Amino acid sequence: MQRDSLLSADNHLYQLARLGRLRLPKSTSGEARRVIDRIIYPIAVVFFGFVTPLLAGLFLIPFLLVLWFTQGDEALLDTVANSGDRVVFLFLGFIPIYLMIWIWLWLFEQRQLWTTGLEWPSWLAKYLRGLLVGLLMFSASVAILAAFGYIKTESTGPGAQRALAVGTVLLIVVGWMIQGGAEELLTRGFVLPIIGSRYGSGIGILISSLIFSALHLLNPNISLIALLNLFLFAVFAALYALFEGGLWGVFAIHAVWNWAQGNLFGFEVSGSEISSAVIFDLAEAGPDWLTGGPFGPEGGLAVTGVLLLSSILVFIADRRRLAST
Repeated sequence: MQRDSLLSADNHLYQLARLGRLRLPKSTSGEARRVIDRIIYPIAVVFFGFVTPLLAGLFLIPFLLVLWFTQGDEALLDTVANSGDRVVFLFLGFIPIYLMIWIWLWLFEQRQLWTTGLEWPSWLAKYLRGLLVGLLMFSASVAILAAFGYIKTESTGPGAQRALAVGTVLLIVVGWMIQGGAEELLTRGFVLPIIGSRYGSGIGILISSLIFSALHLLNPNISLIALLNLFLFAVFAALYALFEGGLWGVFAIHAVWNWAQGNLFGFEVSGSEISSAVIFDLAEAGPDWLTGGPFGPEGGLAVTGVLLLSSILVFIADRRRLAST
């Protein structure tokens, strides 16, 4: 069977997006339909991509108010670091994104959520492969820093505390799965196919990656290199999703990337400190431009190199797949 390249207009993700049919009055003229489909609707999709995480954040308000009334201002500052509160934070802050995208697709396009790239055949194999890819990618970043001598070990506390951390990690990984999946669904399953199917893969990847990067602008300790890496991660994830023709792989890559960064190795995750449920408590000990400094490794050029190489490897895998068909 002949396969198209991952950037083809007939990519499977785009075919799924084309299953949608805009709900328009029957009296709408052909020219009006074209303008709505090609201009007005894509603009609305981009706007929705920006505001959805903000609207989802409203569900966090009751949780944050309870923390503030019961534990004071310090609890709000420690929410991201504390493992128990963080799990609740991830659930409440990101599950609404799934619901809002599902409602949007049903309301405006008359299609189901699975058409974003969540088909069931082979989903487990794709997810497990994504877990391996994401873990290898972030481990490679740590290995680069270690090779330069820019990794140090911090105190992990008594053995009982570490055993508790290992148990808690199993719970928090579910939170990372929810969070990573929500961001991938929004940018790579919703925005990318809708824009890419109309204007080509280049525009779809660019716009979805810019949205992904912009949604992290308010993260603590953000820097220019961190923004570059967020954009490069988004580009890699878009290429991987197009290569796979679905989202299960990038769901797993995103989840295990954050888990490995914060809970396996003990670094900051996109500028946020993880102070509990850490297995190996490591820290950067070199120049911020390479190690990422207070933003975590995502803010350094070591990760930049890994993301660039990973994107190149996706293209190589695609070339080999095409050559074998």
